[in-house]
Amino acid sequence: MPKSAALDAPPTAPRRAADSRRLTWLMGPAIVAGVAYLDPGNVASNMTAGARYGYLLVWVVVVGNVMAWLIQYLSAKLGVVTGESLPEVLGRRIRTRWGRRAYWVQAELVAMATDIAEVIGGAVALHLLFGIPLVWGGAITGVVSLALLLLQARRGPRIFEFVIAGLVVIIAVGFVFGVFVAPPDPAGIVGGLLPRFEGTDSVLLAASILGATIMPHAIYAHSALSRDRFAPATEGAAETLEARRGISIPRLLRATRWDVTIAMAVAGTVNLCILLLAAAALSGAPGTDSLEGAYAALRDGIGPVVATLFAVGLLASGLASTAVGAYAGAEIMHGLLRVRIPLLLRRLVTLIPALVVLALGVDPTLALILSQVVLSFGIPFALVPLVALTARRDVLGAYRNRPWTTVAGVASSVFLIALNALLLWLVLTGS
Repeated sequence: MPKSAALDAPPTAPRRAADSRRLTWLMGPAIVAGVAYLDPGNVASNMTAGARYGYLLVWVVVVGNVMAWLIQYLSAKLGVVTGESLPEVLGRRIRTRWGRRAYWVQAELVAMATDIAEVIGGAVALHLLFGIPLVWGGAITGVVSLALLLLQARRGPRIFEFVIAGLVVIIAVGFVFGVFVAPPDPAGIVGGLLPRFEGTDSVLLAASILGATIMPHAIYAHSALSRDRFAPATEGAAETLEARRGISIPRLLRATRWDVTIAMAVAGTVNLCILLLAAAALSGAPGTDSLEGAYAALRDGIGPVVATLFAVGLLASGLASTAVGAYAGAEIMHGLLRVRIPLLLRRLVTLIPALVVLALGVDPTLALILSQVVLSFGIPFALVPLVALTARRDVLGAYRNRPWTTVAGVASSVFLIALNALLLWLVLTGS
């Protein structure tokens, strides 16, 4: 058969199976980055929204997940095509040393705020499950996250992805099981898809849900995770990747789209189930605006099994998300300051503030809310450069965004930045 005919022939069953296995092998980074969408801040926001307003804010979770898909795909595409993370690209393009340092300061504050929320979540879960004091629970959470980072550094990204994926399964079971015990109202779910608010507090909660959903460190991390898995950070990274593994960049981007779709489907389903569980079982119950109160309400209203699984899911959420957050923090420092520091020291940089907050006896739920406020400041610094860079020919070449993708990215960025600005205004003014 002539070579051209062979190329035009439809793929055989073994070839299709091989392609399927290869695409499966290419997946993973989005699952790790997607842990940011299942962190304790999301749990607190969705649980409070469901308990206070029932199904009213279902549409917010859905809209946030759709925007998250686009944003995470753009981040992954940047890492795949350039062989660099977003912090590395910014560190190369910001010409002045002081400009890079200033950008790093805000990104580092975001990383610290992220860690505060995630360590607190793990500490609260350990306290609920075993009665461990919050400070010691925070320290245990930090140590476990350090072990996960050491695993990633010594065994490579693939093993790290498997471990995080396992924790995601635990998170999903922990937070979804209760929906089967206390099924939500289908009519209420359908009604919740209609965008609307009921007063200022519902607007604040909607902004909190979106602020806890789309987080700056997930954007920084996903580009780095894709780089680590696929593209050597050298000139001609795309050509090198194709030569080494026989994988074309278009095929790799197709696998990335599937990876992001699966990760966001899991994260969106879990977040929606948290809200639906609260709407069905905790509506009007007192004290559900805190993780401890939600646990107690679940235990008293549905039973200890659901409450215990909720706490186990919260623990897995804290452990997985703080490890990914610390990974993002290390990448931010390396990309913008062009320095690497020992892993233990890097872990302590963001862990110590979280432990200080716990040691001072700050209310964990208040600390979670304040951490989301800090995260709101970091959203524009991650979103705007991401959309701008992925639209540039001199950055992504033929793989730059199509016009409609850029329009969707700009629209999502404007919407998220406006809502986060509203969140800041409402919190700071006490409205």
